[in-house]
Amino acid sequence: MHDWQQLTDLTQNKKISIERVKIIESGIAIDGNFELPPLAQLSMDDQIFVAAFVKSHGSIKDMEELYGVSYPSIKNRLIRISKPGSAFDPYNLISSVYE
Repeated sequence: MHDWQQLTDLTQNKKISIERVKIIESGIAIDGNFELPPLAQLSMDDQIFVAAFVKSHGSIKDMEELYGVSYPSIKNRLIRISKPGSAFDPYNLISSVYE
């Protein structure tokens, strides 16, 4: 996770693309232009928040206890993460699956 944090610090949350992917065990490499998956496009803090939300099975009550904040704080963060045009905009996620 430390390396991932360094990458996000370096890119300052700007949009990036990956040009080479290598499978370490086999040595197979694929060249091209790849976008990061939606989760990887979030800040490290938001990635941890989303992982915690999934682990809590979407329970806002559990998230309130975990983060020590109120329902509106959790709800507002979820809204911010999934706002239109963001990596987690539900319409973008669904359309990218069916392209």
